[in-house]
Amino acid sequence: MMKPKHNDIAINGDSAVALAWKQINPDVCAAYPITPQTIIVEKFAEYVANGEVDTEFVCVESEHSALTLCTTSCSAGARTFTATASQGLAYMWEMLPITSSMRVPLIMAVANRTVSGPININNDHGDVMSARDTGWLSLFAENVQQAYDMAIIAPKITENHDVQLPCLVNLDGFILTHAIERMTPIDTQAVKKFVGEFEPLYPLLDTDHPVSHNLMDGPLFYFPHKYQMVLAMEKAKKVAQDVFDEFAKISGRQYHLVEEYMCEDADCIAVVLGSSFGTMKEAVDQLRREGMKVGVAMPRVYRPWPVEDLAKLMKGKKAVIVMDRHLSVGSYGPMFPEVCAAALENKEVPEMYNYIYGLGGADTMVSDFMSVYKDVKDGRAKRVNYLGVSE
Repeated sequence: MMKPKHNDIAINGDSAVALAWKQINPDVCAAYPITPQTIIVEKFAEYVANGEVDTEFVCVESEHSALTLCTTSCSAGARTFTATASQGLAYMWEMLPITSSMRVPLIMAVANRTVSGPININNDHGDVMSARDTGWLSLFAENVQQAYDMAIIAPKITENHDVQLPCLVNLDGFILTHAIERMTPIDTQAVKKFVGEFEPLYPLLDTDHPVSHNLMDGPLFYFPHKYQMVLAMEKAKKVAQDVFDEFAKISGRQYHLVEEYMCEDADCIAVVLGSSFGTMKEAVDQLRREGMKVGVAMPRVYRPWPVEDLAKLMKGKKAVIVMDRHLSVGSYGPMFPEVCAAALENKEVPEMYNYIYGLGGADTMVSDFMSVYKDVKDGRAKRVNYLGVSE
């Protein structure tokens, strides 16, 4: 595959998402500022003020109002984007399952930040994990380039008429949102052609075909309607991979439901989300030089959960380490039971270990990730471990 030639730029993750939005030119954006997401809507508001897009930008008084407005806008037939983080996503929580049940393909960028308390503005995945069961698709980026790419890819997946569910585009707070990295943008016309025109299903403003949205749903209909969302999530797996393949043709960058690094011949692999995937790849490289056969993988698509791909990945492995950057207090990390469930698709299940790490932005270095693999190899690892905390 020949990689298209474009001029590289230096840009932070928030501005990269705003740039992608500019190239797509959505109809409506409503948002409320919150660290570390604020740069996204600040930069996009500049594009609106300068006339570089014709988006209707609405400054609302709260995140709850932002999502309410965006859900209504998308239901009316407008391509609509928003962004938030942490407490902002928590403030939206009431609307999250309503938005998905209304089957609107809304896009929300989430600058992943820990959820208070204690009060903390740094990165972990507490916000998105608290939203994981609300019926939204969820994509993760490893670096600034991928934050930009996922912002372009997301509407192409969600607006597919077989999916019609909203989507969270996750980028780690400060680590990606504020870090300036080298990035290769795509020509704006190529982006517009790739994403295409918005073709809403059953929009409220189609007066020739009047419809009602978000009505009372009694016991006879509530469960079947939720099951329709289950079916849509299942279809989203193939749609996502098809979109990834199509995106590779205009960018030279190929994505998968689960990204793998040095996993094929590995005895022990780790599963991780977000920017830590890059750090763990360096740990894998160093351990490989020491003779350890290890690898690491990242679910690019967290919802829908890529069961089949993870099961195939874990087949024949001796051990699997699940790295959770969030803690379900009183239980495991949130990703651990789901990886274990995926492993049950195989006849033989590897040894499974859960590591909680990096909460509230706690530094986790390459050496820390190396120690995780070594703890498992040397028999020091417990079923659930807390990396960097004295027990």
